[in-house]
Amino acid sequence: MIDVAVAGGGLIGLSVAWRAAQRGLSVAVVDDAPGTGASAAAAGMLAPVTEAAYGEEALLRLCLASLQRYPAFAAEVEAASGLPVGLRTAGTLVVGFDADDVRALDALHDYQQELGLAVERLTPRETRRREPGLTPRLRGGLAVEGDHSVDGRALHRALTGAVEAAGVRLVRDRVAGVQVSGGRATGLALAGGGELAAGTVVLALGAHSNTLPGVPPLPVRPVKGQILRMAGAAGLLTGTVRALVRSRHVYLVPYGEDGLIVGATTEDRGFDATVTAGGVHELLHDAIEVVPGVTELELVETLARWRPGTDDNAPLLGPSTLPGLVLATGHHRNGVLLTPVTGDLVAELLATGELPGLAAPFTVERFPHR
Repeated sequence: MIDVAVAGGGLIGLSVAWRAAQRGLSVAVVDDAPGTGASAAAAGMLAPVTEAAYGEEALLRLCLASLQRYPAFAAEVEAASGLPVGLRTAGTLVVGFDADDVRALDALHDYQQELGLAVERLTPRETRRREPGLTPRLRGGLAVEGDHSVDGRALHRALTGAVEAAGVRLVRDRVAGVQVSGGRATGLALAGGGELAAGTVVLALGAHSNTLPGVPPLPVRPVKGQILRMAGAAGLLTGTVRALVRSRHVYLVPYGEDGLIVGATTEDRGFDATVTAGGVHELLHDAIEVVPGVTELELVETLARWRPGTDDNAPLLGPSTLPGLVLATGHHRNGVLLTPVTGDLVAELLATGELPGLAAPFTVERFPHR
């Protein structure tokens, strides 16, 4: 029997496994197709400031704590694996097009200032001076120097290498359920037959977390997002651009040597993986409005995946109502950003039995009806 069995080999599951192994625990990760879920679709924005929303102050603190960890985390992953993670520290611009967009930017800026966040209000000219590829028709912007990005797929490859180097066992099989005996989780049932016995099970299956047999009901649901990948974008943008285009949201995130990610729709459609003509048209239309040069790029990939949404948009971290089952799921839009801090907090719980205070607002206990 091993100490920890992690269900799910995305960024969150791998981070938890890596940190737990570094604490001296024996760990296995079970996933039949690791890195092909939300981790494969994510744009990789590390943007707690531009994601800040009213009523989500505790989530903001968690996100800021994770962002603070990112430079050291990225360097450690790269050193352990010998692979790059594509961390880009050019900052983020938030731009708007019409009067309603500008009012929304002003409200966001006021809220960010109330929270003491580092944001600079820009005129249209100042905005385009920072990113000349932006359209001259924009009405203004915000500059957030501290909101960065990482190549999510590159990070997953590197983290996989780091996990293997740390001695974590990677089991290429589908998780069929959580084994329960004597009123507690005792391991994972495998679709290929048999089970993986463990002292503790960590649930890191993202949007699928609430569908696994043996898991108590959880407030986790799939939130569909369609996303596009473009090629030929070298020199088009320096950093991330997030835009309000007549009240619709679109983001453009450069990655690699000449890649650009355009995203993403937000749809409550269950586990629907259809890439729709309407979704692609909306994203391309708004991206071209923001950066006209997108017209000349090659569309190389369209993809639909599911964010693990919760009722309050915040993750589920820590013990579940089933003894022996620990939660690391429900990260919604912030899975890539929260990868370092989730690994640290959950590994601390696994190693010591104590959940760090930073994670306390995110336990399942905040949903008493569950």
